[in-house]
Amino acid sequence: MTQRKKTEGEIITLEQFFKENKKCALGFSGGVDSSYLLYTGNKYGAKIKAYFVKTAFQPDFELRDARKIAENIGVEITVIKKNILDNAEVISNPSDRCYFCKRSIFTTLHSQAVADGIPLIIDGTNASDDISDRPGMKALNELSVRSPLRECGITKDEIRCLSKEAGLFTWDKPAYACLATRVPTGMTITHELLQKVEKAEDVLFSYGFSDFRVRVVGNSSNNICTKLQLPKEQINNLIEKRQEIVKAIKLFFPSVLLDLEGRNE
Repeated sequence: MTQRKKTEGEIITLEQFFKENKKCALGFSGGVDSSYLLYTGNKYGAKIKAYFVKTAFQPDFELRDARKIAENIGVEITVIKKNILDNAEVISNPSDRCYFCKRSIFTTLHSQAVADGIPLIIDGTNASDDISDRPGMKALNELSVRSPLRECGITKDEIRCLSKEAGLFTWDKPAYACLATRVPTGMTITHELLQKVEKAEDVLFSYGFSDFRVRVVGNSSNNICTKLQLPKEQINNLIEKRQEIVKAIKLFFPSVLLDLEGRNE
């Protein structure tokens, strides 16, 4: 079927989108947006194939969640392993790192989709996403990746409500930016540093915290500490467990700071 991209100002429904694009490859993360997109594509009878590109930037729990939600929906996922740390433009960590990363990942996904006979690539960008502040969107546009949720004018809040109605456990899953976002711009990204961040975040997960970030602070990978950012309502709970949490995280970072302003992203 001929692919029709919506005209300026036109809003279509997801049902219309998948009727017009019956065969597509989804860049799947297992998050709120891509999970709902996988669910609706399957619901409306599209031959939608989910691809999870696994790099050092995704913690292991993201892949576990992706497998779980795909199983619940009844769709298999294809996991593609990619060594993103081979990309010099990515690991040098410039301000537009996301552009180089997204382009590399979706180029890999595109090659696999073409080999599988799938002509269209889609992703989970929604109508609430500020594309002016997302260098990765430039890469998606260059690679002709379409964003049905955005094209259909569906916001993040609406996706959460619709996901809850559909019985998807991801409906209230906190947004989770990749591990590379924890490293200050300009600091070289290494596998060792990413592993330290992931293990420190695992500590916080084990104590029941959510929607937090473990930020790397310093001017080089040899001179770093970490800053914990949690939602304001969780800070007191962390302070109560301060000694044991600090002891656990200091296995990975020599110094642990706490952002008392709280996380407001």
